[in-house]
Amino acid sequence: MRRLLGKIACLLLAVLPVAGCTHSQVKEYRVKVVKEYPHDVHSYTQGLFFHEGTLYETTGQWGESTIRTVDLETGQPILNKKLSDKYFGEGSVILDGDLYVLTWTSRVVFRYDPSTLSYKSTLGYNREGWGLTTDGKQLIASDGSASLFFLDPDFKLIKRKPVTYNGRPLRLLNELEWIDGKVWANVYTTDLIVIIDPETGKVEASIDCTGLLPEQLRTPETDVLNGIAVDEQGRIFLTGKHWPRLYQVELVKK
Repeated sequence: MRRLLGKIACLLLAVLPVAGCTHSQVKEYRVKVVKEYPHDVHSYTQGLFFHEGTLYETTGQWGESTIRTVDLETGQPILNKKLSDKYFGEGSVILDGDLYVLTWTSRVVFRYDPSTLSYKSTLGYNREGWGLTTDGKQLIASDGSASLFFLDPDFKLIKRKPVTYNGRPLRLLNELEWIDGKVWANVYTTDLIVIIDPETGKVEASIDCTGLLPEQLRTPETDVLNGIAVDEQGRIFLTGKHWPRLYQVELVKK
């Protein structure tokens, strides 16, 4: 149901802010593939990030949600912890030695030990969990609306920042990544990534990822683009839900 509603809402709320503007101030990029890596096709990717050289991934779906560390070269889990079947895993990030994992509709967030994936605690959260990242000082979350939520380590709200694309609200902000002082966000169900100024909430640039996963690699199980990660060397990686590839990419001006 979420997937169907997302596609309908996307057409109405995500595409229109772009198509309706004749004088866009948003920079436009496309992606160039630098290198390909294997990706676990069973992984319904929700969160993706590097921390101290280790690649972390959270996956979703009822009864299938996991938090894992991943071998970049093989795409296979190194450590793999399954969430209880009653939770739908979402975005994740590490801040101040704690690994945070969102749940979609359960209104809770889990804390884990990043090195062992052992459970530490549960926090209440009063909205849907979608994407999660950090600027190193605070947590930044999305809930599918046209806002980013800045939170302290106990998930108490610090501020809410509306996100606009050429002056119009941009909904369906999903998986998040903090890169060079900006928030990168997948726009759910699309091949679009946006780069957001966290101070103003304005989209400064868009990245067209159309065709990143070639048609010959798509299957009936392959889902949408979702998963943004940057490593300590500044290399950018993208993937999608049930994709067989993880791509290292560079941005090229359109």
